[in-house]
Amino acid sequence: MKTLILVRHGKSSWNYDVGDRQRPLKTRGLNDTRLVARYFLRYQEMPDKIFSSPAKRAHETCKIFLKTSEKSENKVTIIDDLYDFNGRSVIGFIKNLDDDIDSVMIFGHNHAFTSISNIFGDRFIDNLPTSGLVKINFDINNWKSLEKGKTELIIVPKELR
Repeated sequence: MKTLILVRHGKSSWNYDVGDRQRPLKTRGLNDTRLVARYFLRYQEMPDKIFSSPAKRAHETCKIFLKTSEKSENKVTIIDDLYDFNGRSVIGFIKNLDDDIDSVMIFGHNHAFTSISNIFGDRFIDNLPTSGLVKINFDINNWKSLEKGKTELIIVPKELR
């Protein structure tokens, strides 16, 4: 059994003269991510491995989950291929994970995460909103054989406010 948890970065700010990778979270993004992290961690544990896009907004979102779970920031691995908006690189990354890893959490971007949730999950998502989380379980032993799984959980911050 393998478990994939996708977390879309929180709402980011366009109020800074920085490149796309450097855009920080805005206050709403910080607050929504805290809500989702608290809700998730009330019922679930952080997975074996945690990966993040190098984009500041994704990494900041990841750090909120780590702080909420009282895990060290050195538990996250930054992966350039996760700075992906169509999902091909993320899917390639997932399919090449070490099979010793049973559960993984990835912090990244849309449209990639909505697309991946719909390709591999069994519940349709029109749009995974910022700070949204999807957990999908797979009845497989190795990541290379990734196929349709069962969507166990979808958390949308708007439903928690």
